[in-house]
Amino acid sequence: MFHSGELAVQRRMGQADAAARVGRSIRTGIPAVAASFLAEQSMVVLGAADPAGRLWASPLTGPAGFVHAVDEATIDIDTLPGSADPLSVTLAGDAEVGLIALQPQRRRRMRVNGTSVVREDGMRITTEQVYANCPKYISRRRIREFVTAGEPGPVTRGTALTSAAVAMVRAADTFFVATADADGHADASHRGGNPGFLQVLSPTRLRWPDYRGNSMFMTLGNLAVQPRCGLLVADWTTGALLQLTGRAELVWDTAGLTAGSQCAVDFTVEETVERPGALAVRWGPPELSPNNP
Repeated sequence: MFHSGELAVQRRMGQADAAARVGRSIRTGIPAVAASFLAEQSMVVLGAADPAGRLWASPLTGPAGFVHAVDEATIDIDTLPGSADPLSVTLAGDAEVGLIALQPQRRRRMRVNGTSVVREDGMRITTEQVYANCPKYISRRRIREFVTAGEPGPVTRGTALTSAAVAMVRAADTFFVATADADGHADASHRGGNPGFLQVLSPTRLRWPDYRGNSMFMTLGNLAVQPRCGLLVADWTTGALLQLTGRAELVWDTAGLTAGSQCAVDFTVEETVERPGALAVRWGPPELSPNNP
């Protein structure tokens, strides 16, 4: 069920038994409650590698129902990323993908890992892993609107954070992480905390704490065997997106880390994409999770 990286982190954390119990909830198919949950969403985040092997996390948005289960092992998404998105080429063909759907107003989320193929006006995912996550560290927000009009601002690409990107990172209470295992099986996950928990160490280096979660350590387990990863940070008021790709290093020495951390992740930025106004979904102000350290 778990690969070598996940097992190694579970053992190091002393949570292998808990992981084995929680891991029994992972399915290959889509239960009815998960299908209903997906059909309610106006945004999902996908993680995948671009043709150069760099990992990115990208949002896909649409009216409720744009993501829907076709059968117990198949999900259709009725859109594809635009040309400015780093995964536009990848998701126009066959790919290993991870998907996370987050419902902030109810603090719910679910994850799907599998393979995708392109279809007319969208993509189809064949599921390999389907599971729900606990509500810890999710900021509660109301989804205020879905914007269909207007033009996004100019795209800025670079190799280090600009001042605007630094401000977005420091204000974030939510971000998404794309990782993959040694065989390229992708995963997308959520990280949440109080603003500032995603720390800017320099314009090319970030750090975030890892708080106690479901004990399966899928994200950390992937990073233990494949350090490449991608981050997605959003400004939920303006729709600005910051997408980063780079490499991660696990920090096991908890001295000096954020209170409540099991460990931390240091992320070295290799490429940045800033996309003002690119996100169609707008969320209201956060009610921070009571679980945040």
